[in-house]
Amino acid sequence: MRRQDRAQDRAFSLELIDRCTHGVIAISTGEPAPYCLPLSFVRVGDDLFFHCAREGRKVDLLRRFPQVCVTFVGDDRPAFVPPAMYTTYFQSAIVTGTASEVTDPQEKAAALRALCQKVTPDHMDGFETAVEQSLAVTAVWKVRMEEITGKAKLEH
Repeated sequence: MRRQDRAQDRAFSLELIDRCTHGVIAISTGEPAPYCLPLSFVRVGDDLFFHCAREGRKVDLLRRFPQVCVTFVGDDRPAFVPPAMYTTYFQSAIVTGTASEVTDPQEKAAALRALCQKVTPDHMDGFETAVEQSLAVTAVWKVRMEEITGKAKLEH
């Protein structure tokens, strides 16, 4: 990280990940341009989980190139600071890690429960029915967080 004065600790980064409703994952394509897409993530310990279709470009690429990078952005506020400075106050966390498909039905259900608890905590009464209906046709992937860096420019 070039700007060490903006580096944040692991606790900051984990709190930011837990607060964000989505992150952007970058996956290698084997070509010069990566494949990047926003996904809903939940963190459980040192793992990030997301769900997706069982087939498609993302799944094909993850099976070939499991090393990924996930970026989370918290506060992002452009500002004018008189008399003549333009800046942006921001918070971000970047995770690099290895993705693997979750195949154990209990681990899949637990990851989906954690995700629903994070993004729709007031609507968990329908979870059991939903997971029974969709578990067999839903893929769940885990990203083992191997490196986490946080960065922020905070307003003073």
